[in-house]
Amino acid sequence: MDNKKVKVIYLAGGCFWGTEKYLSQIYGVLETEVGYANGNTENPTYEDVCHKNTGHAETVKVLYDPEKISLEFLLQLFYDSIDPTSINHQGGDWGTQYRTGIYYVDEEDREIIQKSIDELQKKYKKKIAIQVQPLENYYPAEEYHQKYLDKNPSGYCHISRDKFEKARQAREIPVKYEPLSKDALKNKLSELQYNVTQNAATEPPFENEYYDNFEEGIYVDITTGEPLFSSRDKFDSGCGWPSFSKPINDDLIKEIPDYSYGMSRTEVRSKTGDAHLGHVFNDGPAEKGGLRYCINSAALEFIPKSQMEERGYGYLLSIFEN
Repeated sequence: MDNKKVKVIYLAGGCFWGTEKYLSQIYGVLETEVGYANGNTENPTYEDVCHKNTGHAETVKVLYDPEKISLEFLLQLFYDSIDPTSINHQGGDWGTQYRTGIYYVDEEDREIIQKSIDELQKKYKKKIAIQVQPLENYYPAEEYHQKYLDKNPSGYCHISRDKFEKARQAREIPVKYEPLSKDALKNKLSELQYNVTQNAATEPPFENEYYDNFEEGIYVDITTGEPLFSSRDKFDSGCGWPSFSKPINDDLIKEIPDYSYGMSRTEVRSKTGDAHLGHVFNDGPAEKGGLRYCINSAALEFIPKSQMEERGYGYLLSIFEN
């Protein structure tokens, strides 16, 4: 391991068995270890932490590659695994050792963490309860706690399976994509592409470019180039339009109630380009999460896997590794 490319952060998110397993699956995380942090005694045991008021938090030491995942994105995924407003309580566990916390060793991380907490607070009415402090001390937990859920797959875990799957597939989009003006879009897009993305038109079923395309690759926003969907999540729904079980990243799209034409639907738009993409329905395959993102081909451009590197999407090739 090249230490020049490795950073460390310490995250407390309730029972460290589940938090360690969750964090270890994130792309860009290199190593994880469970231990006890920021308490008032040295070398505590698990029994000490649970019953002797040592003040330690069950914590996961996370080594990560900043070229593959930023601290900001890592924290976003961490927040998804906890109730950030709960005090000394996560899942079925209660006590100060189960408090949530972010403990840093690099002073430059403090501003990043605080900004991330400020953004998180905007999503909640209750006060965020995550403790943010420099790392004062850390002691590795006993060996039987290390990789506990790998050794005991049916062991207790306070994090739901769907969140594990989301963390496993999450990929950060490192490139900043910019929306184009209406005039620029008129020059760039075909008449159909413009009407679909800007006027919420719908192309004909079975008479569009990608409804029956199942080559490996990604589908990007035709207006900005931002990656939205992957062939790994595409399925044949029989509806005549490209269908996906989920986007590459939930943060890339927005969903809006749509009551047009006397119907009650949920419109899907790209967040950066604000382009109309299609609609999402609850009749997708149960084994893929139950959703069907029904998307117009005219709103997308397909980038084959073989061209992703040269087109600037090499950072997403890891999608096809599992």
